[in-house]
Amino acid sequence: MIFRAPRLAAALLALAAVLAAPAAAAQNWTTIDVLYVPTPYDVVDEMLRMARVGKGDVLYDLGSGDGRIPIAAAKQYGIHATGIDIDPERIREAEGNASAAGVDALVRFRQEDLFETDFRDATVVTLYLQPHLNLRLRSRLWTELRPGTRIVSHQFDMGDWAPEKKWEKAGHRVYLWTVPDSGRPPAR
Repeated sequence: MIFRAPRLAAALLALAAVLAAPAAAAQNWTTIDVLYVPTPYDVVDEMLRMARVGKGDVLYDLGSGDGRIPIAAAKQYGIHATGIDIDPERIREAEGNASAAGVDALVRFRQEDLFETDFRDATVVTLYLQPHLNLRLRSRLWTELRPGTRIVSHQFDMGDWAPEKKWEKAGHRVYLWTVPDSGRPPAR
């Protein structure tokens, strides 16, 4: 019996932390520790291909992590790209990666809250966010981006906003949407 009390207390503390996480997340994005999982390089390539990235595009990667998507876009297509991430460690890593790749002049990284950052000049937006964050961000994408802007998400969709294209390989999914000319995008 002596050994069960500490185990029970630890289990209850762990349960309380799990239950409190959604409430903390709803209060303030900057207080969450979002698990960083890098997008595999072949998926990065597919995301850029699906978005039809080309000369003159401006790419924003929301939740950019180590910067691999903006760096690949700059390197492969010669476009300007911006990575937004809340984690200062990821920003430093991304800046180092951009320097090593020789694309410093085309790529920049900003430590900002993706729900408050200005990305209105984007022609392509890339995401690899948790499903509830995609849904929370969706209305900003509809209202702040110009018609024709392409949005590509790794792994998670946008709820009832039907994607124009979907790609799947080895357990990875990529979705593509285009901001419509007017009004709310059609549901599934």
